Amino acid sequence: MKALVYLGPEQLEIRDVAEPPGRSGHSVVQIASSGICGSDMHAYLGHDERRPAPLILGHEASGIVRSGGKPGRRVTINPLVTCGRCAACTQGRNNLCVNRQIISMPPREGAFAEMVAIPDENLVTVPDDVSFDRAALAEPLACGWHAVRLAGAALAVPLAKADCLVIGGGAIGLGAALVLVSHGARSVRVAETNAARRKTLHGLDIFDVADPSATPIRDVDLVVDAVGFVATRAEACRAVRPGGVIVHIGLGQSEGGLDVRRMTLQEITFIGTYTYTPQDFRDTAQAMFDGKLGSLDWMDVRPLSEGAAAFADIRSGRAAAPKIILKP
Repeated sequence: MKALVYLGPEQLEIRDVAEPPGRSGHSVVQIASSGICGSDMHAYLGHDERRPAPLILGHEASGIVRSGGKPGRRVTINPLVTCGRCAACTQGRNNLCVNRQIISMPPREGAFAEMVAIPDENLVTVPDDVSFDRAALAEPLACGWHAVRLAGAALAVPLAKADCLVIGGGAIGLGAALVLVSHGARSVRVAETNAARRKTLHGLDIFDVADPSATPIRDVDLVVDAVGFVATRAEACRAVRPGGVIVHIGLGQSEGGLDVRRMTLQEITFIGTYTYTPQDFRDTAQAMFDGKLGSLDWMDVRPLSEGAAAFADIRSGRAAAPKIILKP
């Protein structure tokens, strides 16, 4: 089969590779659509030692079951493979499983390929009226769903009375904003510095936080940092009100930016969030299928053969869409 293979920093190449073997309890899915994630970019730049070359990246995917489970079934893929036995799994927090694996990280190859193998329990059926391109967005949107669920439990006010700021208009931030809107948040603003990307986001209150003429956002109940840089964490600390909540999804930089003194003196809750639980993923997919997360028409769709160019466009800032979908 054909696959886009990561060969080293900023090196990707279409190659012929072996098809994934059949395994007990697994399905082999023929990939129809697969999105480029920020973690794929970290690997592409050589910043993720967990993803050594050579490796097939990609974990935001949808397609058709070809063998295993139920052949012909249209599915979206939960890429997190967990043991179901450890303390985290038995508590319903499978995303924290000590034995977790994810496709696109050894020993599991990813979805920038014609086929991928995945446990049957990780598949969610996609209705016929939902495109594979939209179905592939379930994974990044589930990250926002999980973050909003945790934030809602920590907020001192119901979401219907919460003023919210999302930092970052990529797929993760946009997803969090759409989930907040679907949950009835009183106001949701999205900070995005990329002018080209701002033009692609419709129906949301988007602004450029770097614009010196913009009025700083302050005293919000909830801040979602979907970027994770020193500067964005510092802005989150400035923007949140006393007693408010910061939810941190972004993995841009590992340290710096938090005003711990202010967070302590003003009892600001900081929540780190990682991916989603299986129930979060199913709930997100259902919300998508029901149209509760909007039209989901903000992706740029390209053939897998142009994958290397797509990564380069994201690297250079030329990509305006929040998400690029690759199709084998």
